[in-house]
Amino acid sequence: MSEQTVLSPELLHGIRDRAPDHDARNSFFFDDLTALREAGYLRPRSLTAAARDQRMLAAHAPATALGMTMHLVWMGVARDLAAAGDDSLAWVARDCEAGELFAFAISEAGNDRVMTDSVTRVDRVPGAADGSGAGWSFTGKKIITSLSPAWTRLGVLGRHDPADADPAIVHGFLLRESPVSTPDRLELHPAPGIALTPDWDSLGMRATQSWTTRLDAAFIPDERVSRILPVGPTLDPFLLAISANFLTLMAAVYAGLADRALELAVESAHRRTSLKNGGAPQSADPDIRWRVADAALALDALAPQIEAVCRDRDAGLDRGARWFRDLAGLKQRAVVTAREVVDQCMHIAGGGAYRAGDELSRLQRDVLAGIYHPSDPESVHATVAADLLGPLP
Repeated sequence: MSEQTVLSPELLHGIRDRAPDHDARNSFFFDDLTALREAGYLRPRSLTAAARDQRMLAAHAPATALGMTMHLVWMGVARDLAAAGDDSLAWVARDCEAGELFAFAISEAGNDRVMTDSVTRVDRVPGAADGSGAGWSFTGKKIITSLSPAWTRLGVLGRHDPADADPAIVHGFLLRESPVSTPDRLELHPAPGIALTPDWDSLGMRATQSWTTRLDAAFIPDERVSRILPVGPTLDPFLLAISANFLTLMAAVYAGLADRALELAVESAHRRTSLKNGGAPQSADPDIRWRVADAALALDALAPQIEAVCRDRDAGLDRGARWFRDLAGLKQRAVVTAREVVDQCMHIAGGGAYRAGDELSRLQRDVLAGIYHPSDPESVHATVAADLLGPLP
């Protein structure tokens, strides 16, 4: 695995230049994806390297980074399982190396248990007498499926309720082998049983194009099933790997967004002047200096936390059940910190940042998305309380 970043200054500048247009037009980042794929960004690497890359990418285009997180999570799950001696997702790593784009179709309206239960129905398809053609049929509606216009591999889950056994959650992958969508041709029916609804018109993170995905007996063969787990919480390494990669990379994205906000605030403080201070730059104003320092102090605390989690995950350190507390807490702190930093930066930049076309205004809209990603604040606090006080009776 290469640890050298492929994010050249030229690539990043192009991505940043395109971000305002994607936001204004509510369009998907096809051009960014092409550039990132050609540069090798979709290929496997350590969590440490992926988190550093994501923080840098988010500082240039948060929505692009957020969308790419979904792919990098699956890359990381395959890597973590392989490191533990489980090759069940070796094909995922090979597909990532080949440039396939992985996404998630997990979220469901009304399902606050996320991956431990589902309202999507899964039925067994027995196949031929020799076992060929056997698999699973998925029927349900998934919301907020980032990368909808372009994914080629879609991770899904659903609940199987057999008549003679306990219910189970089936995890697997749908494939889209045909030509994917282009800006001029949206492929709304990528495969039998899969329908995409281009209904993403959000306040921020607009370029992710996280459409609704409807499954109607969408078929997954046995060889593309990654896990069959009992309903409810479990310490299975597969789910821990998803949580570890998702929450850590999400923290890196929001840290990168805050990095850029602080950079813009510092530029603004040097550029703006104060009439009451005789035309001196705002950077000489004690109140502005305090706000800049306050934002930087909050942001500085994130880097060692993200690095420590990445280091321990890459080293295979076993924190046991404590992992869930640490990972959920990291994501929560990153989102809260990023929101506080952006708020301080809006104060520093003044009324000009309130214009719709201002980059800092876009960052303020983008950072709000953090409160909607799992784990939400309620779940985080429940996880930490359970670790300290034990589970509820």
